[in-house]
Amino acid sequence: MTINEIQDLIKFIAKAGVTEVEIEKKDFKITIKSEIPKKKGASAQAGETVIQVPMAAVPAAAAPAAPVVPAAPAPAAEAATSASEEDQYITVKSPMIGTFYRRSAPDKDAFVEVGNSVGNGDVLCVIEAMKLFNEIESEVSGKIVKILVDDNSPVEYDQPLFLVDPS
Repeated sequence: MTINEIQDLIKFIAKAGVTEVEIEKKDFKITIKSEIPKKKGASAQAGETVIQVPMAAVPAAAAPAAPVVPAAPAPAAEAATSASEEDQYITVKSPMIGTFYRRSAPDKDAFVEVGNSVGNGDVLCVIEAMKLFNEIESEVSGKIVKILVDDNSPVEYDQPLFLVDPS
């Protein structure tokens, strides 16, 4: 069973309102438990997922990732000012889910720093997904104004990574 099949199964169980499902095959066993709220109209909470698999059967990457907690919102006045400033810049977004790295190796220099000029096709960062390191190249020319993600941190699909001044 692939990770995508497991994710689809979890989504299906959440939609169906089932509280527990257990699937057992010759090489693995998976148990998915969901806590359904007792109050009518309450939204479903993420339940507990238990996956029991022999160590040799599935790589460690198959375990579900912990949810990412969003940062606290900025004050309204500060957000309005930074939003108007950021409108003039081009946002480079993550094309995939994975782990963001600013450098190719821990002992190497970062691909780009704030203030660096980048051209079309220049490597900005690396995103690791499923043990594959994907170079993220610039699709615009300009100057890096802001790096929006910390090194060695998880990123989501379409998450802003860099602000580039195209002028």
